[in-house]
Amino acid sequence: MQQQQYPIGVPGQPWGASEKKQWFEQQRVQRSYQTDVLSQIERFKARFDVREYGQLNYANQHYPLYAVLTAEWDDDKPTVLITGGVHGYETSGVHGALKFIDEQMQSYEAIFNFIVTPCISPWGYETINRWNPDAIDPNRSFYSESPAQESALVLQLIETLGVDLLAHVDLHETTDTDNSEFRPAKAARDGEINTNWNIPDGFYLVTNSENKQLEFQQAVLAEVAKITHIAPADEDNRLIGTDIDIPGVISYPAYDLGLCMGLSQAMYATTTEVYPDSENATPAQCIDAQVAAVIGALNYLR
Repeated sequence: MQQQQYPIGVPGQPWGASEKKQWFEQQRVQRSYQTDVLSQIERFKARFDVREYGQLNYANQHYPLYAVLTAEWDDDKPTVLITGGVHGYETSGVHGALKFIDEQMQSYEAIFNFIVTPCISPWGYETINRWNPDAIDPNRSFYSESPAQESALVLQLIETLGVDLLAHVDLHETTDTDNSEFRPAKAARDGEINTNWNIPDGFYLVTNSENKQLEFQQAVLAEVAKITHIAPADEDNRLIGTDIDIPGVISYPAYDLGLCMGLSQAMYATTTEVYPDSENATPAQCIDAQVAAVIGALNYLR
């Protein structure tokens, strides 16, 4: 389904600096990182090791970035990374990470060390955006010399900690705005023709095509299914235009695409995808589904 022309740029011509500036000037703050995220992280300091791992400064806006780590770190335990808000507009990923920390993390610390970055892209969170202010997608930028500060700072954090990750759960959403805004904007930015995919109604996972670990993915889905429905494949047996590996799971080349789930060589990695616009799921269910995905992963690994 081809979409109408995006209102910025010339069809077939990639954006230059002026088009990116025009796009940036149209963005507006719609919610508060301080109120929604930082206030919660402040409360975690009594129970966990809360570390500022970097700062973002965009257009007179200052965003400190925090990771929440296991308080009593034990080098003999395996380490699990949980990332949220790589795409800041994907609300349940941010709040799912925060809820996991608050309600579940301590009960698993006897077995695992944790690193949790609840909101990697705070400007995107506040303006409800997929990109950062430079019109760069952080979730295509997890590689050496990354052009996205958001991605580069997480990579630097993991390198500085010097840990080998057993597992990584990256919390995301697929929303109706992927088709109405973000894919048309991407096509315009890149000078391409946009064709939309069907938005799956339900929860699904994206794994690394080079290391699928499908039994692990199934364990994650089994826990999520207690909370919300798993997305069925479309009539072509696909999800977001990609052939399914097993029901509820597709795979992408994580390293080649610079995806967050490919930032390490973790044996077990997955990207969650919740559908918050479903008539069959509430915002609370979407958040709980993200927590369930992490629990399903941990119970499998345990």
